[in-house]
Amino acid sequence: MRPMGNDDLAAWLVVRRNEIEGVLSARLGPARPDPAGPESEVLRRFRSFAASALRRGAAAQPALEGIVANEKRVSALLSAWVDAAAEVAGPTAPALRAAIGPWLKTFQGSLRTSAAGRGRSGAPRMRRRAVNAAIDRVADAFLAVEADTGRVVDANPAAGALLGVARDALLGVEATAFVSEECRNGFLTELDAVAEGSEPRRFRGSLRDAQGGAISVECSVTAFSTRERTLALILARLAS
Repeated sequence: MRPMGNDDLAAWLVVRRNEIEGVLSARLGPARPDPAGPESEVLRRFRSFAASALRRGAAAQPALEGIVANEKRVSALLSAWVDAAAEVAGPTAPALRAAIGPWLKTFQGSLRTSAAGRGRSGAPRMRRRAVNAAIDRVADAFLAVEADTGRVVDANPAAGALLGVARDALLGVEATAFVSEECRNGFLTELDAVAEGSEPRRFRGSLRDAQGGAISVECSVTAFSTRERTLALILARLAS
């Protein structure tokens, strides 16, 4: 990729979009967004927003109307998209990052302020932050999985490191997508068991990271139930 002005870079983002999306999918593996889902729509809108901003040197407020998606996951996907674009750009990646970086921050800021529930505050939120901070310090991978749907609703940085993707990119993804095929039925059985009983459970299994590498783990699972749902709280440690 030769050095480009902002007009050329804007056109490049559009022309090379399929290649960028291919690199993104390879990086994220099972955590990649559904091409027909709202997260992919956010990525498309960001590409259009960035291209327009680069051409004009300024940008209108990002168009986020009608988007219903997890703000944390989408923000992680946006960063991953820029990383993928930089990989495609090759030697001129630093120039690309410098040009896109301010518009990425603007877009992510608009995404945060438009997300539902941003105005909540008070003691319950402070308690949640304290719990999340404690979980983030745990060395083992932590996943909170909704028992009914099997989707990840929370994770810690160790889980992201183990699976090869940013922690927030795991949110909303079906946990079984990272479970080896031969272990999936057993994993689903454990989710059913923890949803129906209160006793902690332990089992061994095999995960797959975003690039398909096998990871043998020992898991402990505990149920956490509210009136709305039951979560399976999973700690996964590398098997000895």
